[in-house]
Amino acid sequence: MSRTHFQLPDLLQDETLEIGQTGLICSADGWGEQTVSGLLLDFDQAARVIKIRPTAQQRSLSLKFNQVKRLKIDARPVSEADHGRTDAHSLELHPATHSFLVSLRDGALYSGICLGYKKTDQGLWIFPKSALDGEPQRVFIPKSGILRFELRAGQQSQIADTDFAQTVLHEWPHTQPLAPVASEAPSVVETLVDLQRALQRQARLQPVPIGEALVGLGKITPEQLAQVLEWQQADQSRQPLGQLLLDKGLVSAADLQTAFARKMGYPFVNLYKFPIDASALRRIPLALAQRLQVLPLVEQGGALVVAMLDPLQFRVIDDLEFTTQRKILPVVSVSTEIGESIQKAYREVGLSELSSATAPASAVAATARPAQGPQDAVQLAVELVGGAKDDFEEKPIEQSDNTLVRLINSMIAEAHQQGASDIHIEPYPGRQKLQIRFRVDGQMRNYLELPANYRNALVARIKIMCDLDISERRKPQDGKINFAKFGGILIELRVATVPTAGGLEDVVLRLLSSTKPLALEQLHLNARNLQRFEALVERPYGLFLCVGPTGSGKTTTLHSALQRINTPNRKIWTAEDPVEITQRGLRQIQVNAKIGWTFAAALRTLLRADPDVIMVGEIRDHETAEIAIEASLTGHLVFSTLHTNSAAETVVRLIDLGVDPFSFADSLQGVLAQRLVRRLCKHCEVERPLESAQIDELLRDYQALLPATHPLRQGHALLDEWMQAYAKDGRLLVRTAPGCEQCGHSGYAGRLALHELLCGSPDMRRLIQTRARPTEIQHLALDEGMRTLRQDGIEKLLQGLTSLAEVRSNTVG
Repeated sequence: MSRTHFQLPDLLQDETLEIGQTGLICSADGWGEQTVSGLLLDFDQAARVIKIRPTAQQRSLSLKFNQVKRLKIDARPVSEADHGRTDAHSLELHPATHSFLVSLRDGALYSGICLGYKKTDQGLWIFPKSALDGEPQRVFIPKSGILRFELRAGQQSQIADTDFAQTVLHEWPHTQPLAPVASEAPSVVETLVDLQRALQRQARLQPVPIGEALVGLGKITPEQLAQVLEWQQADQSRQPLGQLLLDKGLVSAADLQTAFARKMGYPFVNLYKFPIDASALRRIPLALAQRLQVLPLVEQGGALVVAMLDPLQFRVIDDLEFTTQRKILPVVSVSTEIGESIQKAYREVGLSELSSATAPASAVAATARPAQGPQDAVQLAVELVGGAKDDFEEKPIEQSDNTLVRLINSMIAEAHQQGASDIHIEPYPGRQKLQIRFRVDGQMRNYLELPANYRNALVARIKIMCDLDISERRKPQDGKINFAKFGGILIELRVATVPTAGGLEDVVLRLLSSTKPLALEQLHLNARNLQRFEALVERPYGLFLCVGPTGSGKTTTLHSALQRINTPNRKIWTAEDPVEITQRGLRQIQVNAKIGWTFAAALRTLLRADPDVIMVGEIRDHETAEIAIEASLTGHLVFSTLHTNSAAETVVRLIDLGVDPFSFADSLQGVLAQRLVRRLCKHCEVERPLESAQIDELLRDYQALLPATHPLRQGHALLDEWMQAYAKDGRLLVRTAPGCEQCGHSGYAGRLALHELLCGSPDMRRLIQTRARPTEIQHLALDEGMRTLRQDGIEKLLQGLTSLAEVRSNTVG
């Protein structure tokens, strides 16, 4: 391997250090709590840059001197003959040891016993007494971070150097005070284009110290500035000059903003209106942004634009540059804006604070109140990944890693908070990132990305949470997570793992909230369907089916029906997979096909348990269908679900399963088909009248499904019905929602169901017995008062509940 050479400035009498395959072991402390350990590859005093290769990583890390609080270098590789020689000997210092004390600009102190020191133009080298005592062989402290250096021999102070402090206290070159000018409010940046122009102007300006800027604006006098500078030097906490001026009541916050924006060139940004880039927010974790009171706005080239209260807080800027590995371009914002905007900005892109999922289960209330500490999933992801985001080398991480555990718990808690129905974990082959998405209101939303080398540990952790085999990756597995067992909120999750290409596994988690059933009036049934539905569920026997695709709310509807008839004089049994909704008075069974406890087996058992009402989670096969029909014909009211597209197709589907059409015709009381559509956001919806062309289009769409002889196809009968039911001031209205903060600018919040209710009748029984086609069954149902899903959707559109686009995308015309 090639050998790298570099020269340490005046360190060992210009001795050239040669680094071989192992390099110099070192660690660099940042101004926050970050530490980077690894091999020192380069020390460039001219560029004021230190290059380190972090441990177990291939890529090197470049740090500016002002980002580093302290660089500690351990003993370099030496031959046996070199043992006993110390670097301090080459400095020809007094052989006696000395005690030293370095005061740093963040208020920290670094002290100990040293063999010598060396002061350079760029900083201070300290040679601790012995590396065997746990100290590094030499320590470098950049000049910009030192307030005072003191060297003692016994009780006598030999050196008390405060020259370093001048770097911090007089960062800017001295200039003559400016002539007082009238106070002028800074121009406010509200768009990205304005920001780019303001940054270009700032780059051409000669910066002026904030104190002199305030003097030039006539806000303070030169005498007041001199007095405050004395206070600042005497103040151990080293508050920024601007903050001291505010504390002493010499200037107002508005005066500081004017000085920053006009005399120092910093743009003044209105955070309420500026479009914040989500990629910039991901560079800085929420917890760090809140601690430092900064808000990342946008990535500009290789730099990150960050709003802050005081752009002269160099420690904050250094901390951010250390964390993000980006140059920080500070802009100014007022305190009232930044405090409100940080939480709002992170929440809008799904990076908000979450309830801690690590609290003991006993401490979690039924109301799922926030737990002991906020946890942000993206912050945890950054902590988990560290500096190896782009490395594909396997990291020594286990499924039990505490950060990974907290990340998964935070992900589930955030999904529940956003109202997600499903969490999709999607790994991709090679170096492509693992993607996590939520399904909210029926739509998929991106949530989080992780490096590819964490996919196995993430999937393994979820498998352990639901007691699945972590070694089995070739076939699908199903399980369930009781999230309360892991210190989370009171929800359950149904988990399915699916093997995918490249030996990977997708994981889908469905959130099953243990909620109470809805009242029938809350199901958004129209008046005609509600009246018929109530009559059907009150019948003493028969078969009632609720049909639709997966996730269309069938179980919710049936539990609402059971709640209506759940009285002390009825015995109600349910067989479900899984039990999603519970209510007192129902005896509920969880089926388990793995042990032979199927819907058909449960039905046989329930018929011997003296039931009045039975709900079967789903009719999947001929055996279950036959037993359900038999139960309904022997004096029991049976509810069940089926996966079909419409009420008319349900009849044909059951006959195709092999049931006797005569028995089925006698048992069927009704079929309710339903679909879920997104509901317009109530916070931003606006009402507008329909134009005549739009009304004609809706009429044609509605009437196309009616039989030719239907009365609503004649003349203006349908329009007259709409005008009577939905018109305001003689006009039909619709609502639209442009989007707002409450709905994530989607225009929709929540969902509602569209229904079509087919009721049994003598004519319907004859069609079923003769195996009629679905079209004939639908035409008869329409003549008897049924409305199709599309027609019910158009009526809900006229009620202002949803949009035409939602109706058309979820129904067949």
